[in-house]
Amino acid sequence: MKYRFERLDDNVFDDIRDLFVSVFSREPWNDDWSDEDQLRAYIHDLTGQSNSLAFGMYNGDELIGISLGHIRHWYTGTEYFIDELCISTSEQGKGIGTLFVNEIEKACSELGLTHIFLLTDHNVPAYEFYKKRGFHELESNAAFAKKISPYRAE
Repeated sequence: MKYRFERLDDNVFDDIRDLFVSVFSREPWNDDWSDEDQLRAYIHDLTGQSNSLAFGMYNGDELIGISLGHIRHWYTGTEYFIDELCISTSEQGKGIGTLFVNEIEKACSELGLTHIFLLTDHNVPAYEFYKKRGFHELESNAAFAKKISPYRAE
């Protein structure tokens, strides 16, 4: 099969949404994206901003891979910060992810970017996938999160 790599934008929102939800609503993530407004806003954050950078991998007309992120200027150079990357569940294990990452690296290099940065969990298959493709874990960094309650004026 012939795969096609393309830069994506908001114009293919429905395809991005469908693939994103189909992958991340399953094991091992089990994300609940049933709030369509929240999902629409999130994907727009990743595809519709001036610094957004999104790529897709197609098999014919079917979108089977997405990489959604943004360009970030940093003191070590300009980087592609990947917020979300996935391959259709039915297409995983066929080498498409490796092909996709290679194409992303090539496109980023052509754009003059010097790094690709991403976060993933230790306990998901993506962790080993990225390590096998030359990504290294940043030992000096830690990800932090804190849940807060939204302010409600009374």
